[in-house]
Amino acid sequence: MSGLNLIRRPRRLRASAGVRSLVRETRLSADALVYPLFVVEGHGVRREISSMPGVFQLSVDEAVRETAAASEDGVRAVILFGIPASKDETGSAAADPKAPVQAAIRALRAQCSDVTIITDVCLCEYTSHGHCGVLDGERILNDLTVEHLARVAVSHAEAGAHIVAPSDMMDGRVAALRAALDERGFDEVAIMSYAAKYCSAFYGPFREAVDSTPAFGDRRTHQMDPANTDEALREVEIDLDEGADIIMVKPAMPYLDVIQRVKSTFRQPTAAYQVSGEYAMLKAAARQAWIDEPRAMMESLTAIHRAGADIVITYYAREAARALAKPDRA
Repeated sequence: MSGLNLIRRPRRLRASAGVRSLVRETRLSADALVYPLFVVEGHGVRREISSMPGVFQLSVDEAVRETAAASEDGVRAVILFGIPASKDETGSAAADPKAPVQAAIRALRAQCSDVTIITDVCLCEYTSHGHCGVLDGERILNDLTVEHLARVAVSHAEAGAHIVAPSDMMDGRVAALRAALDERGFDEVAIMSYAAKYCSAFYGPFREAVDSTPAFGDRRTHQMDPANTDEALREVEIDLDEGADIIMVKPAMPYLDVIQRVKSTFRQPTAAYQVSGEYAMLKAAARQAWIDEPRAMMESLTAIHRAGADIVITYYAREAARALAKPDRA
């Protein structure tokens, strides 16, 4: 027997659903999912975004209803984006305590107490020009923008946000937000920084959702070059040094290598955002019956989690949570 050339048979561990489950290396759960919501002014508003089937602009009452339904599905965290009734050059509505995001935070705190509320902190949804900061001509003024962002973060904390998430990619904004929050007694409000946010073509549908397409130029002066990975590590290190509690890579699927490098290098809580374009592509292919959407959804989310993302922000959050609640016996 010792002279036999034994065949290795890895297929033994793929022979049944039960065995596959026992040896599965990556286990995605609903606890890892964050559900993005777009909040607008008004009442009873539920307006579908044409490029993102199944995703809606929601008034505060509808956002509460959607959050409660997501919680029933097992999704216990949302990230809020606001769309004001009017915009101006400086995005002044972003810090308004009566703006859609702040109103939604208060309503969710009152009616969905088991849900973690994360808020996007940026100006692009609020500026008339669609850029992420205050302008001098066509140049974004970094430090003046950061001062404004700190006021926005404080207004979210005052309303009851658990986590604020600066997505602007301005230099020094994490330190400024941490200082502003701490000075006002919000030392328990965490910061989830969009630390490695790439200047990506995959944001297109989001810009329709919040009407934030730049009126001129692009965002290459502050969002990262898609060709760079070492730069992502430098950006993450800076944000952690400035006080970020969670760091994020965005988008997700085209940057799995970056997620993996960030997680293995820093071993800190890491999020990734499966952005609007990623979602829209899967939806479009599914509508043509070119892919099996439920399988493609779970495969993509598992890949993001496998790469190292502890937290996955996805428009598929509710659908994925429902799928995860059903045992895999295929």
